[in-house]
Amino acid sequence: MTVEADLADGDIELEGRVMPASNATFVGTIGDVRVVYKPVAGEQPLWDFPDGNLARREAAAYLVSEAFGWDVVPRTWLRDGPMGVGMVQLWQDVDPAQDAVDLVASSAVPDEGWRHVFDGYDGQDRPVSLIHEDSPELRRMAVFDVVTNNADRKGGHVLEMVGGHRYGIDHGLTFHAEHKLRTVLWGWVGENLDADELAGVERVRVALTGDLGASLGELLTAVELGAFAARCDRLLDACRFPRPRGEMPAIPWPPF
Repeated sequence: MTVEADLADGDIELEGRVMPASNATFVGTIGDVRVVYKPVAGEQPLWDFPDGNLARREAAAYLVSEAFGWDVVPRTWLRDGPMGVGMVQLWQDVDPAQDAVDLVASSAVPDEGWRHVFDGYDGQDRPVSLIHEDSPELRRMAVFDVVTNNADRKGGHVLEMVGGHRYGIDHGLTFHAEHKLRTVLWGWVGENLDADELAGVERVRVALTGDLGASLGELLTAVELGAFAARCDRLLDACRFPRPRGEMPAIPWPPF
């Protein structure tokens, strides 16, 4: 059985590459544990994320997820691999029968249990609507995205697990010092955060003055870390889900 030391230092045996990911993404195993491996060497340069690398941001997102206590991000860490240092994350087997985010005919939007995001037209010029489920798990992910300034929460970056848990993946475009929030999870715009959500943000903000802040300081710039703290403060002051703002599109493209 694979032990903790193996995850840190054991050989990563690659099984294949995830296509068509914009950055090199591989599936492999460490002993009997299946993982995702994204080497820094396989990252495409981004003009609007010039500092550090995407792997560090993914590792930082996991640390923030742990501080929230909501298990939003699968276990993620940095280590060496077949193509150099990169991000490694525990693979998750999703439930193919579930869709937490969906595109449906505008006439078929459910009356209950779902939140409407926007309307549009498909390739055949038929009216369609982007919707997502109205669940505590997805609300927590939306709060996580606000404070981490997630610029790429696509529908495909939400993993539907058996039993109802939801994991978020692909957090390389997070923690920018400027406002970059682009997400499909806009269904609660303007609504008040509940007590559990506010307590989660407060836990993260307090942790930033201790071990979490020290750990993130090794992964992010001082400016990014300061902006992260400021986003937590603004959310705690407002006590509600924010509205889209700025000139950038509020939803990533493509949305899935």
